[in-house]
Amino acid sequence: MTQYSEAIKGNLSPEMMTVAKDEGLEQEILIQKIAAGEVVIPSNRNRKSKPVGIGSGLSVKINANIGSSNLACDPDGEIVKLQLCSEFGAHAVMDLSTGGDLDAIRKRMIANTELILGTVPIYAVASKLEQQGRDILAFEPDMLFDEIELQAEQGVDFMTVHAGINRWSLAAHQKDSRLLGIVSRGGSLLKRWMLHAKAENPLYEQFDRLLSICQKHDVTLSLGDGFRPGAISDASDATQLAELIVLGELVSRCRDAGVQVMVEGPGHVPYRDIEANVRLQKRLCDNAPFYVLGPLPTDFASGYDHITAAIGGALAGSAGADFLCYVTPAEHLCLPDWDDVKQGIIASRIAAHIADLARGCPKALQIDDAISTARRRMDWETIFDLSVDPSLARKRKSETSGELSDQCSMCGKLCAIKNDHAHA
Repeated sequence: MTQYSEAIKGNLSPEMMTVAKDEGLEQEILIQKIAAGEVVIPSNRNRKSKPVGIGSGLSVKINANIGSSNLACDPDGEIVKLQLCSEFGAHAVMDLSTGGDLDAIRKRMIANTELILGTVPIYAVASKLEQQGRDILAFEPDMLFDEIELQAEQGVDFMTVHAGINRWSLAAHQKDSRLLGIVSRGGSLLKRWMLHAKAENPLYEQFDRLLSICQKHDVTLSLGDGFRPGAISDASDATQLAELIVLGELVSRCRDAGVQVMVEGPGHVPYRDIEANVRLQKRLCDNAPFYVLGPLPTDFASGYDHITAAIGGALAGSAGADFLCYVTPAEHLCLPDWDDVKQGIIASRIAAHIADLARGCPKALQIDDAISTARRRMDWETIFDLSVDPSLARKRKSETSGELSDQCSMCGKLCAIKNDHAHA
């Protein structure tokens, strides 16, 4: 049984109980949302990750991508990044490793975190081929399904698969005129193989085989946006929308098979179009949880894309996106280091909190009200403790005003709050 099939029967799993308590939601309502496919709880039955609910009516969650590359492989360093993900409040982590002993790296990550863990299995297939001196043109479908089965048995909670790239959506893409083309690694690999082999995408053609593996282990499918726009001028084009139509079809097939599913979305999108993109995804994919990268509303901010993504993510979450994939300052430039990981998580948490306020999440408003009350009382410790980065807030205050608990270096004795209190 999967979380989805249990909910269809009206059964309450231990994971549902935890999520309902964390979200302050009635258990019956959560069961109904999971049964409707509007909420997922990625939870591979082969491991015990901390249950997290993603979807409609819940707080917005964030994911952090980490992992090695063939140019920068430091497995110990990736474990440090994994620990930072927990320390700074990520709800999930994806291992996107493409360099080194991928199986060993993944096993270490699974053993060293309670966060739900995701992967992109085709990365492992392509990387293993590369290590053998071959490339994606040597790919055989069984390699990918064997890798998916292996990772499911290891305990991976959710997997990104680019099954929406099929002959029909690829034909639409080939007729389109894009400034940047394909920026998804998985999407580009599958496109290249499909054109070379003159064959259908095996993830689409053998989708029932994929569903069988996921149902067996209760792996949540994250239907990847292999045709996501990577440039502002490419957003909302025929390529992107053709894939989204296919993803809507696949959402229905997942639910029929009792498999939990969420849908990934763009990408680089102008600010004015973000809300429309979210609403269109929800409409075409029957309100499946929406997992967005950013989105980034400008291509202008290299080195500061965590800020760009926070702006886009806040709007997307307010409009209904449920799961934000963080973007770090290293996006488009290099593999993120430890500080990049921290900055990406903090920026995404701010975006998610803003979205939670817009969505009417009671816990989010309680935090803001508690901070405001503490400011009125000059209760610095409460302010620090409730802030997104308590150590930074405490450090900046102590460095500039020392032990002067009744003032800060911005206003000193001209503090508006103190003057207002004096008047009262």
